[in-house]
Amino acid sequence: MMVTLFGSGKTTKAIAKKLKEAVFFEDIDQKFQDEEGFWHYPTHTFDPNSSSLEIPSPGIPPSHPLIKRAKNLISEYDFFAKEMPFSIWISGTNGKTTTTQMVFKLLKDKKAEAGGNLGKPLATMNRNSRIWILETSSFTLHYTKTAFPDIYVLLPITPDHLSWHGDLKSYEESKLKPLKSMREGDLCIVPSKYSHVPTAAMKITYADSADLARYFGIDISKLSYEEPFLLDAVMAMAVDYILFERKEYSKINSFEIESHKLEEFKDAKGRVWIDDSKATNVDAAIWALRRYKNKKIKLIAGGDAKGADLEPLAQEIAKSGAELFAIGKDGETLYSLSLQKGAKAHLCKELSEAVKSVDAVLDSQSVGLLSPGCASLDQFGSYKERGERFKKLVMSLR
Repeated sequence: MMVTLFGSGKTTKAIAKKLKEAVFFEDIDQKFQDEEGFWHYPTHTFDPNSSSLEIPSPGIPPSHPLIKRAKNLISEYDFFAKEMPFSIWISGTNGKTTTTQMVFKLLKDKKAEAGGNLGKPLATMNRNSRIWILETSSFTLHYTKTAFPDIYVLLPITPDHLSWHGDLKSYEESKLKPLKSMREGDLCIVPSKYSHVPTAAMKITYADSADLARYFGIDISKLSYEEPFLLDAVMAMAVDYILFERKEYSKINSFEIESHKLEEFKDAKGRVWIDDSKATNVDAAIWALRRYKNKKIKLIAGGDAKGADLEPLAQEIAKSGAELFAIGKDGETLYSLSLQKGAKAHLCKELSEAVKSVDAVLDSQSVGLLSPGCASLDQFGSYKERGERFKKLVMSLR
């Protein structure tokens, strides 16, 4: 069967390679044949009446002409639903990647495999794995119609990707969508504020890390994490306990948080800097400010806010006494809002200028914190590139 693929991202390219018969439509000027032999056509040439099945790259927004004209649109998850083994989907605004990685660490001995938004398309995952642990984005959930998980783990939802979804309500609806399809015998863990959302699955609700830990009898004092990673660890242990009635504290404590997430390091003068470039939304940056509330914070923040309201971040900056060094596309907005809230703020625009300005005022009692609260694509190729650039600039200080 010839499948129509929208966009030539990692997900759709993997599907094409698996199927051998597929055609791409994307925002290009003229058609071409790639090195794999697949044809790519301009968006305006797509004829919905000549296509029986369309699968989009998750990042393509609902407003895109291809999506609006499609008549048989399904997600990657829908396409592989019949091949999917027992599955655990993990979503929410912040902590999806860490929680997915932690669950995988705990379940690896049970023939589990991790993928999805983590960077491994479903087309490349092993069908003989006993369990699929899938980091699941709101983009994928928006397009998913029939697939659903055996266990759904939902971390807290805060404003993010609003320019893609249109508004917070639509973003929340995408995150809550699996609950409507789940069946009796399935299980979901969701924040208490969504206790009213109907589902046939067994529903476990939680207010915070401590609340969830009490429910499962997990001793938080035995965990070597602080928030925001504490919730991720408790959630991972909860999944392991649900499936195998285990509480492996030593194994979860041996998990190493990946780079660019509240990653502390010192410069040549012994001063502390923190690379939190993965904080690509307001809530993540607020968590970072609270994490270092006992320090004098020199905060570098800003970038592409993706349509989110930056006022809560500005309010937290003022409340924490942090000094802001604003960068990026929406840096001026954050700078203005922070000044209105009474914070000390500087408009730097570029990361290099911000690091230079922080260097001039940083001492042993303060921390230089990069926690942008915004996406990176206005000035960098990814949050990883932004984080690496930040560390390189800091380590070159003398």
